[in-house]
Amino acid sequence: MLQEALRQLKDKISAFSPQDQIIFNNRLIEISKAHFLPITTDSSSKSFSPSIAFVDGGQAEIISAGNFCLSFIRVAALVYSNNQKIKEYKDEFYLLTTAKYEKDDIFYESKTFPSAGKTLIDENDLQISSTDVSIRLGMERAAITSVASVARRFAELSLCGKISADIIVLDGILKPSYRNEEKYLSLLPAKVCALAKSSSLFTVSGNSPLVLLNKLSSLPLWSYSIDDANFFVKLHPRSKHVFRFTGNRDYLPHLAENSKDAIFLGYPYGLISADRSARVSNEEKNSLRMNILLKAENKEIMEYLSATNAHDILDSLG
Repeated sequence: MLQEALRQLKDKISAFSPQDQIIFNNRLIEISKAHFLPITTDSSSKSFSPSIAFVDGGQAEIISAGNFCLSFIRVAALVYSNNQKIKEYKDEFYLLTTAKYEKDDIFYESKTFPSAGKTLIDENDLQISSTDVSIRLGMERAAITSVASVARRFAELSLCGKISADIIVLDGILKPSYRNEEKYLSLLPAKVCALAKSSSLFTVSGNSPLVLLNKLSSLPLWSYSIDDANFFVKLHPRSKHVFRFTGNRDYLPHLAENSKDAIFLGYPYGLISADRSARVSNEEKNSLRMNILLKAENKEIMEYLSATNAHDILDSLG
């Protein structure tokens, strides 16, 4: 059965044609070699070496039950100049999300508890219906844990406005996915751009634009324009990866200069470092969790956790 499935997949891939169209914002965009432009990293592009900030976030679910969730969220920005780190920004906070019944619906509301200073986001922006289409999974109401992803995204966008750098690169895309996200996107400085590791875009034939464009281009480094602010890009001649870029195309030579590390050729090293800086490891998550649960005054919390940990018990049985 497996061999037959693989054979059909290979047949499907071999049937893809280069004469295709990209589906973007409900528009069909003809694929044309005229849309390929080289990314130059010669001496003229190096005459000005801007400072570049790379932004990412991480999160961990510390304790949760069906009616509450306590999460830990960290966002970080690393600023580079001449590929050397010169500054780091970091913000951490706990997010407590609880459920309430209101207007014939279950709503989730959240409180933020910053480790230092003032939180980056407005708690009111996190009040959301459990059936809101931006967080719901299929026909089921969203799990209360999903609010942490919304808070993390808002914090990443908000941090961009606090950074001193010539260029700011955000992991992901500059398009709203959640309710109230447009508020944070509208406040971004013009110097913010975004690079997405993956793309959900398709061609009319069902192909991946990333793979198709990489086959069509003979340029070592290139960008392919969808419109004035959206591109597909290849940032290293030996890279097999193509990414989606949103922002000012003039920034691309500088991103290419930061994409030469052997760890991940063609992907900015600054984003790799920002991911590491913001990531909440399993070890850190478990430490935070045990610190809470081992305290006697938190004994009643265990009653709620035991009502939802059946999956954890089964997983531990191997």
